[in-house]
Amino acid sequence: MPLLPNQLAVITGAGSGIGRAIAAGFAREGARVVLLDSNEAAAAEAARDIVAAGGTAASYALDVRRREDCAAIAQKIAETIGPVSILVNNAGIVRRNGMTGADADVIKDWQDVIDVNLNGVFNVTHAFLKPLRETKGRIINIGSIQSFVHVRTPSSPAYTASKHGVLGFTRALAAELGKDGVRVNAIGPGFIATPLNANARATNPELVKSFMDHTPLGRAGTAEDIVGPAIFLASDLSAYVTGSIVMADGGYRAV
Repeated sequence: MPLLPNQLAVITGAGSGIGRAIAAGFAREGARVVLLDSNEAAAAEAARDIVAAGGTAASYALDVRRREDCAAIAQKIAETIGPVSILVNNAGIVRRNGMTGADADVIKDWQDVIDVNLNGVFNVTHAFLKPLRETKGRIINIGSIQSFVHVRTPSSPAYTASKHGVLGFTRALAAELGKDGVRVNAIGPGFIATPLNANARATNPELVKSFMDHTPLGRAGTAEDIVGPAIFLASDLSAYVTGSIVMADGGYRAV
């Protein structure tokens, strides 16, 4: 029996990696899914794959940094597909540079990362808040091990700050929306092999080794490793879970 029947799920950053895997996983569990991504072609391809596998999917281009576009796409989905009951804020970028580089680079990293990883989560959530409250929906934000720690590698303070912010936003929203029956949780991936970090994995073996040396399971995660936690948080299996973060980090924070 499917775990997400009669649900309409919107996933940002769904053209590849974790977002794409979550969209496909939700569809397998009976949800209709809407894939949003700044790369319209990638989102459309992912949606076609879901439909070919027997699911129901639509896709749209969306830059989560653009608040007006988020509001417009929320209205379009409401008018043409229906009321959203699950929102996954997955869109994100990574910059692994510190504070001591060239001023222009440091400032650009900060603005870009915060705009996508934190402001983007706010923009999309705010845009879909009305239907989510009406459906007593579920919001799932993608955090990180860096929602808690600054990893043992050269890593952007902007990224760490953004993922701390995502966790704080998750908890604050859970406290505010609980009275409306809306559950808000996060997932904290560890080192997940996705297209987002493919270049770093290929060119920086020391980075990979640093993560693996600190990961008890001894392997990088895959996008599929995040699907189970996402289905759990989106389904009634987690009916009494809100304001929490489910870590999917191979045990990184255990040691």
